[in-house]
Amino acid sequence: MQLTNQDIADLVAFRRELHRFPEISNEEEQTARRVVEFAADTGPSEVLTNLGGYGVALVYDSGIPGPTVLFRSELDALPIEELSEIPHRSTVHGKSHMCGHDGHTAILAALARQFGRQKPATGRVVLMFQPAEETGNGAAGVVADPRYDTIRPDFAFSLHNLPGTPLGHVRLKPGVVNCASRGMRIMFEGKTAHSSMPETGTSPMMAMTHLMPALASLGGGSFHEDDFAMVTVTHASMGEAVFGIAPGHAEVWATLRTRLDERMEGLCSAAEALAQREAAAHGLRHTIDYHEIFVASLNAPEAVDHLRAALEAEGVAHDGEELPMRASEDFGIFGHTSKSAMLFLGAGVDVPALHNPDYDFPDDLIAIGAGIFMRTARNLLG
Repeated sequence: MQLTNQDIADLVAFRRELHRFPEISNEEEQTARRVVEFAADTGPSEVLTNLGGYGVALVYDSGIPGPTVLFRSELDALPIEELSEIPHRSTVHGKSHMCGHDGHTAILAALARQFGRQKPATGRVVLMFQPAEETGNGAAGVVADPRYDTIRPDFAFSLHNLPGTPLGHVRLKPGVVNCASRGMRIMFEGKTAHSSMPETGTSPMMAMTHLMPALASLGGGSFHEDDFAMVTVTHASMGEAVFGIAPGHAEVWATLRTRLDERMEGLCSAAEALAQREAAAHGLRHTIDYHEIFVASLNAPEAVDHLRAALEAEGVAHDGEELPMRASEDFGIFGHTSKSAMLFLGAGVDVPALHNPDYDFPDDLIAIGAGIFMRTARNLLG
C-alpha cells in the first residue's frame, strides 16, 4: 500500500509541526497529544497513553490470531538551541529536535494512516511512540508499565536516521549495534577548612586528582571485540568558587561504555573499587550513583532477516558497514523480551551530524522508512 501525495504532504507538515514545538525527555505531553490527534481518524483498535511517562501505543488488531509486531519511534527532543533559518525551526528556547526523532515519529504516523485503511491480515501491529530515549529511562519505563504485558510483541523494530551515510542507504547487521553505557557519579566527602589552615580539614583534592586518570585507564580492548571498554570523565567539581575555604566535597562524573552488558558489570565493579581505594587512602567518605543507564542493543538474526527481506523487496540498498556504533540507544531493552532489530537509515553525506545545532531530519526519509516498515509488517502478518 503506497502513500499518496496528500499523505506525504500531511506527514511532512506533521513532522515540521513537531519540529517547531520540541519537548525534551520526560516532558513530551504535548507531543504525545499531537500524535494521538493525528492518528485519531485511523481507527486504532486500542490507544494506550502515558506508557512509561508520556508514551503512546496505537494498536491495529486484525482480530485473527497471529504475531504481534511492534514498531518504535521516540518523542523527545534535546536541550540544544537550534541555530538555523529554516521556516519550521524550533520556537522553544534551548530545545530542538537535533536527533531526528520528529522524523521517526512521522514515519510511524505514516504506518498509522496505512493501517487505518487496511488492518493487518493476521495478528496485530503496535505503533510505540516512546518517551525519554535520550536519558535512557523511556524504554525501561514502557516495558515496566503493567499495560505493556497486554501488547508485548513477538517482534520489535526500530530505525534511526544516520548522517554521514548516503540518503536512503541502510546500515543493518545482526548482533551488537549500539553499546551499553551508564553515567557514574562519584562523590567524596571530607571536611572544609580555612584556606590558611588546610591541614585542619580533609580535602578531596588528591583523591579526585588520582581518580580521574585511573578511571580512564580502565578502558581497553578493540572496539570490534566483546571485551571493549571505555571510561570518559565528563565532569569534575570541587569545593566552592571562593578563595577562603579549602574544599570538603568533590564530584567526578564519568560515562562507562562497553559492547556487552556482562562487560559493563565488571567495568562498574572496577570503577567502584578505584573510588573506594582513593576514599580510604585520603580519609574520605564516598558515595556512588548511576544515571542514564542504557543496555546494549543487539539485533536478533531472525528479526534482521525480516528487515533484509523488506529492504530487498523495496529496492533499498543496504550493508552492515559502520556497525556497531559507540553511541547508546535504549531500544535494546525491547530485545530482552522480543526478537528485535534496529536499522540505520542514511540521512545524507554532506549534512550536519546528529546533535549539531543545525541538524534537520530529511523529509524524503519519511516515505522510505514507512515503506520498509510496511513491507516488514505485511511480510509477517499478511
